[in-house]
Amino acid sequence: MDSALSDPHNGSAEAGGTANGTTRPPSTPEGIALAYGSLLLMALLPIFFGALRSVRCARGKNASDMPETITSRDAARFPIIASCTLLGLYLFFKVYFPNKSYTGSVLKTWKTQKSKKGKTAVIQNPTTRDNHRFPLEIFSQEYINLLLSMYFFVLGILALSHTISPFMNKFFPANFPNRQYQLLFTQGSGENKEEIINYEFDAKDLVCLGLSSIVGVWYLLRKHWIANNLFGLAFSLNGVELLHLNNVSTGCILLGGLFIYDVFWVFGTNVMVTVAKSFEAPIKLVFPQDLLEKGLEADNFAMLGLGDIVIPGIFIALLLRFDISLKKNTHTYFYTSFAAYIFGLGLTIFIMHIFKHAQPALLYLVPACIGFPVLVALAKGEVTEMFSYEESNPKDAAAVTEGSKEGTEASASKGLEKKEK
Repeated sequence: MDSALSDPHNGSAEAGGTANGTTRPPSTPEGIALAYGSLLLMALLPIFFGALRSVRCARGKNASDMPETITSRDAARFPIIASCTLLGLYLFFKVYFPNKSYTGSVLKTWKTQKSKKGKTAVIQNPTTRDNHRFPLEIFSQEYINLLLSMYFFVLGILALSHTISPFMNKFFPANFPNRQYQLLFTQGSGENKEEIINYEFDAKDLVCLGLSSIVGVWYLLRKHWIANNLFGLAFSLNGVELLHLNNVSTGCILLGGLFIYDVFWVFGTNVMVTVAKSFEAPIKLVFPQDLLEKGLEADNFAMLGLGDIVIPGIFIALLLRFDISLKKNTHTYFYTSFAAYIFGLGLTIFIMHIFKHAQPALLYLVPACIGFPVLVALAKGEVTEMFSYEESNPKDAAAVTEGSKEGTEASASKGLEKKEK
């Protein structure tokens, strides 16, 4: 769950490190510029298109595409939950899966020994750790990462399929046999029946699922950085599209809490960088700095955590929906926050390059993404409108609509009964 922009070989980790026993050549200025520029572009795409799709998602009536609304209570608890998860992963990898170089190393213990004169002395008792076993050593880190890879393999296929579906619809011929399907899973019966899963899809979605599965197999077998980025972009776009903040105040609470979370876990400890390096999953975007020298087999990566895309992205998407609610045919707050994101991420990359250390991107993104739109609202005299804008939960609205329909039908049936009498 990395939320820092870092460069494993020119930043947070050892510069000029080793790979397979050989020293890495330093990255060229052209390669570094290409890597940083590509990360910036890849971060902007899911925010821009995810925000546009969030508007259609908020207006949609398909139960399978209903957005998940984040309340102020959720926003306040999220940094705590994220911290516990991150720390748990760190302890899991560091305690239960220690570096293999410890095996056979000297373990210094202490023992008491009486001298000939009857005096007691405390001396070192060096012993080897050949027989020392850590808990759960039978579950190696490779097996755990394989399990995680399978988990993200399934999630990645579904996310990528949902992402490319609107674009692929343009390539299908008009006579394509597009049959409709519905996956419905309920609990209970009669009046107590409750929908757990209600997913509607068609034959075109199945084709997209097949194409996404090819990328999934590629990622599972090769862990190639392009496949990783395709899944990462899909996760980011789906997050911006389907995760909705109910108001600007909630967005400020969420971004403020994660601002503290990001700064603490990057600057205060090595937890986040360690987890990012140990956790083999498409939770970050990567781009090689040695692409010009090694081509697609390059392996000297700069990376950007998905949290630095999704968290500001859902706030930017909220401001786009606020723009639309003003009915002024302008997207001032959306473009302002989007430009603020570019400024904040560019500043993060610049400072990371200067100081050669991993940077908590939210340290720069949060003040920019909140501060710039608020300044515009102050200049336009719309601060009250901005903070009073409220989005209702689409699921609750759907329930209310359904309830009103049932009430209308019931009253209509009662009216018919009275007429018959």
